Amino acid sequence: MESFAAAAAAAGRGSPLRGVRAETAEMAAQKINEGLEHIAKAEKYLKTGFLKWKPDYDSAATEYGKAAVAFKNAKQFDQAKDACLREAAAHENNRALFHAAKAYEQAGMMLKEMQKLPEAVHLIEKASMMYLENGTPDTAAMALERAGKLIENVNPEKAVQLYQQTANVFENEERLRQAVELLGKASRLLVRGRRFDEAALSIQKEKNIYKEIENYPTCYKKTIAQVLVHLHRNDYVAAERCVRESYSIPGFNGSEDCTALEQLLEGYDQQDQDQVSEVCNSPLFKYMDNDYAKLGLSLVVPGGGIKKKSPATPQAKSEGAEATAGGDEEEDEYSGGLC
Repeated sequence: MESFAAAAAAAGRGSPLRGVRAETAEMAAQKINEGLEHIAKAEKYLKTGFLKWKPDYDSAATEYGKAAVAFKNAKQFDQAKDACLREAAAHENNRALFHAAKAYEQAGMMLKEMQKLPEAVHLIEKASMMYLENGTPDTAAMALERAGKLIENVNPEKAVQLYQQTANVFENEERLRQAVELLGKASRLLVRGRRFDEAALSIQKEKNIYKEIENYPTCYKKTIAQVLVHLHRNDYVAAERCVRESYSIPGFNGSEDCTALEQLLEGYDQQDQDQVSEVCNSPLFKYMDNDYAKLGLSLVVPGGGIKKKSPATPQAKSEGAEATAGGDEEEDEYSGGLC
C-alpha cells in the first residue's frame, strides 16, 4: 500500500514537468508554423505577373526577417539562418546595404548557435565589408571584433587577422585608443602562439600609437614586452636597441622600468641566470599582462647561465671550524719533533 502511494506521489511530481515540456513543444510548433507563413508571404511579394512587373524586395525582406525571428524563438537555428540569408539577398536587390549587412550578421549568429564558428565568422566578415561600403566603419569594426572573439579559442591565427583588420578600420577613422586596444589583443595572441617575429612588430605598432597619444607610462610597459619578446627570439641586439630608442620617450630614462630593463640586459649579457630571474620575478614584471609575465618567468640566458655560489650554511661553517681545530691539535702534538 505504501509503495503504491509513493509511486503515485512520484507520478504526481513528474506530471508538471511533462506538462511544461508539452507546452514548450507546442509553442515551438506554433513558432515554426508562424515562420513558414512569413516565408510564404515573402515569396508572394517576390513573384511578378501581368500587372506586377517588379518584385517587392522591401516587403519580402521584412517577411523573411519576421520568419527568422520566429524560427530563432523555436530554436530552429538552421531555418533561421536560411531566412536571414534570404532577407539579406532581398535587401541587396533593393540596394539597402546596411540592412543586408545586418541580416548577414544575424545569419552568422545563428551559425554560432549551431557551433559552426568558421562559417559564422565568414558571414560576419562579409557583413563588415558591406558596412564599410555603406559608409558605417564603426559598425564594421564592431562586427569584426565580435568575429574575432567568436573564433579566438578555435583559430587564434584568424582572430589575430580580424583584430588587426579592426585596428586598421579604427586607425583610418583616427580612433587611436580603440585601434591600439585591438592591436594589444593581437599582440598577446601572437605571443601566446610563440609567433615572436610578428609579435615584436605588433608591439612596436602599439608603442608608436601610445607615443602619439602621449600615454608615456604605457610606452614603458610596451618596451618591457618588446625586450622580453626579443630575448625569447635570442636577439639581444634588438632588445638593447629597444631600450636605447626608448630613452627619447619623456620620463623613461631613470624610471623604474628603465632600471629594471638595464639590469635584465646586463644579466642576460653576462649569462647570469640569478640576476635575470630576480628581475623577472619582480612585481614590475609579474603584474604585467599574463602572456608577458609568463615570458619573463620562462626566460633562460644562453648556455643555461651561471649561478652565484650559495652562501655556506651555519652547520657547514661549524663543521669546517672543527676540522681546522682538529688539524691544529694534531700539528701541535708533533710540533716539537718525534723525540
